Amino acid sequence: TTRAIAATVLVITGGIGIFLASSFIPTIKTYGWGFLTGSTWEPEKDVLGIGSVLVGTFTVAFIALVIAFPLSVLGALYIAEYASPRLRATLTSLVDLMAAVPSIIYGLWGFFLLQPHASGVAHWLHQHLGWFPLFHVGTDPDKASPQIYNYTASAFIAGIAVAMMVIPMACAVMRQVFAQTPPGEREAALALGSTHWGMIRSVVLPFGRGGIIGGTMLGLGRALGETIAVYLIISPSFDMKIRPLEIGTNTVSALIAGRFSEASDQQLKALLAAGFVLFIITLVINTAAAMVVERSRSGAGADA
Repeated sequence: TTRAIAATVLVITGGIGIFLASSFIPTIKTYGWGFLTGSTWEPEKDVLGIGSVLVGTFTVAFIALVIAFPLSVLGALYIAEYASPRLRATLTSLVDLMAAVPSIIYGLWGFFLLQPHASGVAHWLHQHLGWFPLFHVGTDPDKASPQIYNYTASAFIAGIAVAMMVIPMACAVMRQVFAQTPPGEREAALALGSTHWGMIRSVVLPFGRGGIIGGTMLGLGRALGETIAVYLIISPSFDMKIRPLEIGTNTVSALIAGRFSEASDQQLKALLAAGFVLFIITLVINTAAAMVVERSRSGAGADA
């Protein structure tokens, strides 16, 4: 039964890949490899490129991971090591519930509630750290009336919303691996005089390194492919820039969602080709993450 299920999954995944590849190959023949590096999407001029969109995709995902990684690790450690059994069960259920919340809810939360506050944070970061390219915005932050709209609908705000979606997944994976730390090693560390935190630092964290890496990579896969939450927040742009705080960005999934309904046959193939690129990237990342997590669990079984 397990083999049949695995074979079915492989067949479905392979079918999706073949379907997308059937559009990718003609698109590359039409636009050349510049399709992957170009920053212009002008169907009326028959010039299409997803280079800037790929940059925006990785920018949003990077911001999401920067925020989600420490919160996921700390949350997983607290649930696995500090929370009482009753509180642990409650927090585990809450984390699972967060993972089940539809992405459109996170998108609406980001648009209506997060954006007014995050734009102020973005302005502060630009004002004090604008000398660093990542925090630069093409406006004067010291004006008496700063143009706050320049800090809205940005990769920064979209990244925060996506981080809230990544945290439950990453936290759940890390928690499960932390919980599998061999009791004998825990007890040995405590018997040698380690504090609880010392035991976590010397035993749990090294043992759970694979879970931390795997959970983070799974979160990256989720962040790269997130569609509706990002689509609701960002202001679509095809500028090849890495300015997370500035209005305007785009991602592969948001591009497909925004252009799909009005695309011509050639544009549709180009959108599916962009989807193929995203499919390959997320497939590689998720496969590598699953291998890392499985190795950690196998190690737990061997040590036990």
